[in-house]
Amino acid sequence: MNTTIDQDLLQSLSAKAASLPRKRINLNFHTDDHAPCHRLLIAIEPNSYVRPHCHADHNKDETMLVLQGRLGLIYFDQDGTVTKTFVLSPNETIGTTIPHGQLHSVIALEAGTVFFESKAGPYQPPQKNEISTFAPAENTPKATDYLQKLYQLFEVE
Repeated sequence: MNTTIDQDLLQSLSAKAASLPRKRINLNFHTDDHAPCHRLLIAIEPNSYVRPHCHADHNKDETMLVLQGRLGLIYFDQDGTVTKTFVLSPNETIGTTIPHGQLHSVIALEAGTVFFESKAGPYQPPQKNEISTFAPAENTPKATDYLQKLYQLFEVE
């Protein structure tokens, strides 16, 4: 697959994400879940909740590069205490690598946020030890409240 990453593609993905209940969508560049390297664009809109999680496999460090918008990245310890926050954007820190085993979540700090992600495949459904026990599940009333607490970690204009 030959895909050109341009402003039209980023805008199109952002528009699709905004129209979806989860407020995010991805565009995979890898051929299937079994591919040895997963590369994808993720468009994420404000109020999309990504439950804190990690990738336990030592081969699954995750690299993110923000192409458009502003992304808040939050690191947690095992008890749910925030240990570090980052703002990623094309005009600030463009990207980072998240080490395997690091509990993290992301939030869109601006509409139209799109980032590139790369990590080792194959895809494995999250294991119990990779999903936070301190944060609520997606699509629950408590998730909405928890997400608002995450936004308070950042100055959102």
